[in-house]
Amino acid sequence: MKKILLFILFTFSVSFIFSQKNNKQNPASSNKKETVILPAAYRTDAYVPLLKGKRVAVFANNTATISSTHLVDSLLKLGVHIVKAFGPEHGFRGNMDDGKRIDDYVDSATNIPVISLFGKKRKPSAEDLADVDMMLIDIQDVGTRFYTFISSVQEFMESAFENSKPLIILDRPNPNGFYVDGPVLDTAYKSFVGMQPIPTVYGLTIGEYAMMIAGERWLSTKEANDKYDYYRYAKNSKDTAFHFLVIKCANYDHNSKYILPIKPSPNLPDMACVYWYASNCLFEGTVLSEGRGTNHPFCTIGHPYLPNNLFSFTPTSRFGATTPKQKDKICYGWNLFKSNEEVLKEINGRLQLKYLLEAYKLFPDKENFFNKGRSGKPYDYGINRLAGSDQLVRQIIDGKTEEEIRASWQPKLNEYKQIRKKYLLYKDFD
Repeated sequence: MKKILLFILFTFSVSFIFSQKNNKQNPASSNKKETVILPAAYRTDAYVPLLKGKRVAVFANNTATISSTHLVDSLLKLGVHIVKAFGPEHGFRGNMDDGKRIDDYVDSATNIPVISLFGKKRKPSAEDLADVDMMLIDIQDVGTRFYTFISSVQEFMESAFENSKPLIILDRPNPNGFYVDGPVLDTAYKSFVGMQPIPTVYGLTIGEYAMMIAGERWLSTKEANDKYDYYRYAKNSKDTAFHFLVIKCANYDHNSKYILPIKPSPNLPDMACVYWYASNCLFEGTVLSEGRGTNHPFCTIGHPYLPNNLFSFTPTSRFGATTPKQKDKICYGWNLFKSNEEVLKEINGRLQLKYLLEAYKLFPDKENFFNKGRSGKPYDYGINRLAGSDQLVRQIIDGKTEEEIRASWQPKLNEYKQIRKKYLLYKDFD
């Protein structure tokens, strides 16, 4: 316990020193509107001393940067001994195609072995971690339940706890962290695109989310939950000073409209796509194009069968979408790409269903509007796994209005909001 108290005092001291240093370097920091938001990775003084002399394994992708330099490259220059890296969908450097299975390889820039968590396995094994002293996570989330990086983060956490490896998460701002909305997942529909009973837009940073799933004992194995509790309460004086630590961002809160400095994945190339993704990823569970194979995925929606007086576009093969839906076919639908300010005004802090409802209304072959999967059973409907249950599909077929659908979310959404409050590291939007 004494070690833990000393470590907490050390962490707060570093945070204070960083804050003072940042104020001196940034004279405009006293003006709240001009304060620069910094991901935790920039706060090297707060975590590099904890890594020195350790054999470190890093879970990251191309978004793990300090300025324009990858975190791993920066840490190596700072003398951190990185023994291996783990990569999610799109790979450790973010240069793999969407949904492509990735094998293990050696990073050509550093000669560090990279173990894929989007190939033969999804979580590190005991063998992978045998030569590791410390595990580190740095990855940019976009704040939606079906963005698979949070599923990979959970499984990386579980491996850390199960194998008694200390874990540090370098937090990053959530570009959709300024609201909470959408249906809460029914765990009967649990999958890699939705592992927890949270709404579509859950309003937490990746560090806050990790704290919640650990604190609520939502990890998928009893061993991981028990080990987390064991270290949490420090029952053994010989335990390390910490087992799970989140390094906070600087100058961020849940009112922030954080602009991503780098695209988080190939099909989210700009902020308009990031904002519309929460609402329009549901189109992935239909036969309509969700805009993959265009310049603005999730802002461009349509199908050849929709009225030809609507906006027209043609999805084509390109990096990140080599075989998009409706490839090389003229589609008709909607172009929702606008300035960031216009998109934020239209979304207005709510999940938008109007285009999904209108598309279903206009589509002539309603029997085949939804992708039903191999079995045709509710769990295999792609949209059910994205929405988190089969309720939304039934509501759409029954002709429910958007407000009626939204009203059905509220009881579970309110329950989630109460859980969420327990794990906030930053000032909330309420």
